[in-house]
Amino acid sequence: MGKEIKYTGTPLKIIQEKPEMVVEWPRSLKHFHTYGKLTKFFQELKNGRLFATYCSNFNCEEKRLWLPPRADCPDCNQLTSWIEVPNPVIGEVYTFTKVEYPGEGIELEYPYFQIDIDLGSQFATIFKSYLLYGEPYIGMEVIAGFRTDNPTNTILDIFWIPKK
Repeated sequence: MGKEIKYTGTPLKIIQEKPEMVVEWPRSLKHFHTYGKLTKFFQELKNGRLFATYCSNFNCEEKRLWLPPRADCPDCNQLTSWIEVPNPVIGEVYTFTKVEYPGEGIELEYPYFQIDIDLGSQFATIFKSYLLYGEPYIGMEVIAGFRTDNPTNTILDIFWIPKK
């Protein structure tokens, strides 16, 4: 028999037992994350500007824009190029969900509405974000807003508001 491995942590505090057990799990790890080739996207959100990427490979069949951006084209694996999406950025709610409890790491008050935005046929993707206020419905027109004062330096620096 070898050395017995001992638990050195602190037991988690139980917040709720039923119907499902919920525990408080404090995190103290520091994580460093690089945005790499997508740095421009996050830097420009702070400036109130939205950038997408596109494949500049003439031989690639995919000619639509990628938003969120892709560093490399998913179809031909070539480096993508940047293009600014002109303001105001208007989209339509494709689908949505009400988030009652977002879990660890989401720094928004809850409940909130997570929305998927259709930006039109020129985009190859559906953009996922959140509605700043109001209650969404399928087909609702929304306008992009930007957190330029006290930016988070995350994807939370873009949000959507109902178009009036």
